[in-house]
Amino acid sequence: MKPLRKKLSLFTAPQEYKAKGVYPYFTPISSAQDTEVIINGKKVLMMGSNSYLGLTNHPKIKEAAVEAIKKYGTGCAGSPFLNGTLDIHLELEHELAEFLHKDGVMLFSAGFQANSGVIPCITGRNDYVIYDARVHASIIEGIRITYANTLKYKHNDMADLERVLQRCPQEAAKLVVADGVFSMEGDIADIPTMKQLCDKYDATLMIDEAHGLGVLGSEGRGSCDHFGLLKEVDLVMGTFSKSLASVGGFIAADSDTINYMKHSVRPYIFTASIPPSATASVMAALKIMRSEPERREHLWEVTRHAMKCFRELGFEIGNTETPIIPLYVRNNDKTFQLTRMLLEEGVFISPVVSPAVSPEDTLIRVALMATHTIEQIDFAIDKIHSCFKKLDIPLHVAE
Repeated sequence: MKPLRKKLSLFTAPQEYKAKGVYPYFTPISSAQDTEVIINGKKVLMMGSNSYLGLTNHPKIKEAAVEAIKKYGTGCAGSPFLNGTLDIHLELEHELAEFLHKDGVMLFSAGFQANSGVIPCITGRNDYVIYDARVHASIIEGIRITYANTLKYKHNDMADLERVLQRCPQEAAKLVVADGVFSMEGDIADIPTMKQLCDKYDATLMIDEAHGLGVLGSEGRGSCDHFGLLKEVDLVMGTFSKSLASVGGFIAADSDTINYMKHSVRPYIFTASIPPSATASVMAALKIMRSEPERREHLWEVTRHAMKCFRELGFEIGNTETPIIPLYVRNNDKTFQLTRMLLEEGVFISPVVSPAVSPEDTLIRVALMATHTIEQIDFAIDKIHSCFKKLDIPLHVAE
């Protein structure tokens, strides 16, 4: 066996969990991503989707995708830099720029590309990238690639952020990066203090709105808008794969930054453009998001209800303030067992285990949708509570 293959063959964790019957990944779903999905021929309550506004199966969005395929075909066969720019790409960029109060927007085929491509592009050897300890993997990937100096601060700890900023040379270019809503824990970044510190130390601020868009702020503009700071945040990143019911991502910024990035970000220049169907889907979803505020209102109704119920039952849910509700298990094996048991009870939920988190911080991640009913939430909570007890997972009642 060749050395590389020999090294890779030593990775046996998936096989071990499959042998135990608790492997939770790549579960095939035979239906649309909705509050109920079909798994192995049975209806299962979906509590692990990032479709916060419940738009992935909306008839107007599906119709928009079909019409785009009829007009433009299924793909662009090239990058935006060359033959892959369509008129609907420019239309979506304009709509998003207007929506986010920015000079311009550039589209990416994936949200992961936006972070991993932009960060190393706009920072260099004598610059500094300063990031929250719990940022998304796509930001970590960008940090790994950059030639800049990289410094980490404790999660949402603004005193530690200032300590790190003080270590940087005053004249150096500095980029501070964080999630607006942290995807595993559901808490919100302290953007007002981050903005104050960036102004004080002449740093540029970049916020990842992947989980804030559609959920927070006026008309769903995100966590920056939630604090009234959307215009003041320098770079705003977002995805289309969550509230906007499609696939892809974007960066919004001032005209000089957009101009530089469009001619310099390698994943943008060397990756085929976001497909026409996905582009049209996003435009249709954006229109629905803005015209139907009742969706977001109901999302917050079920979110408040779920948080109240979990807390009353004694669950440890951390500092979440959003429809992402972590339920801490603090044991890798039991997290997998719990996930499998819940699926058998008719509830699909996502496990979060090491190395994504430390072994003592493993959890299951409840993700709520605007299309969930109170009855569905109550059903899920009852099953979760019952399975926690069956597995003897301790609940942590706040003192």
